[in-house]
Amino acid sequence: MALFLFLLLVAAVLGVLGAVVEGLLYLLFIGVAVLVIAVLVASLQRSRRRAGR
Repeated sequence: MALFLFLLLVAAVLGVLGAVVEGLLYLLFIGVAVLVIAVLVASLQRSRRRAGR
């Protein structure tokens, strides 16, 4: 859970910086990619917990 929250925080910071600072639009795209990775990690952890029952 801590990894998911950390990745979510990183995605938010990169997204805001990419959207606000001129010339750093690539940070917005990196933030979106980190968000997608965070969701994938969380879903994989959730599916592993269900399979272990």
